[in-house]
Amino acid sequence: VQLQASGGGLVQAGGYLRLSCAASGRSFGRYAMGWFRQAPGKEREFVAAIAWSGDITYYADSVKGRFTISRDNAKNTVYLQMNSLKPEDTAVYYCAQAKVTWGTRSPEQYDYWGQGTLVTVSS
Repeated sequence: VQLQASGGGLVQAGGYLRLSCAASGRSFGRYAMGWFRQAPGKEREFVAAIAWSGDITYYADSVKGRFTISRDNAKNTVYLQMNSLKPEDTAVYYCAQAKVTWGTRSPEQYDYWGQGTLVTVSS
């Protein structure tokens, strides 16, 4: 499985970005997908997850109401729309494919990870 994340960049606080993650190598539509992030000097943390069908989503409290995860199974792609960005959202964002079909916050339930894309939010 290969996961290719893109869409990161530099944005001012209050701005928006849309991350994409294209998957190949395993039946994309059968597995949940997730986004995690890691800020400098901090541990990797859960951001959002989406079930295989796209109808169930989960969010970290810190991004709820600002970020939206979605997927297009026909395009083997998962997205993370990030609005109202804050400086504390600055991190490397990773997409991951789960071992399971339902969404999950636990990184142990993800067996494939992308290379990450850097998001920098300036104040």
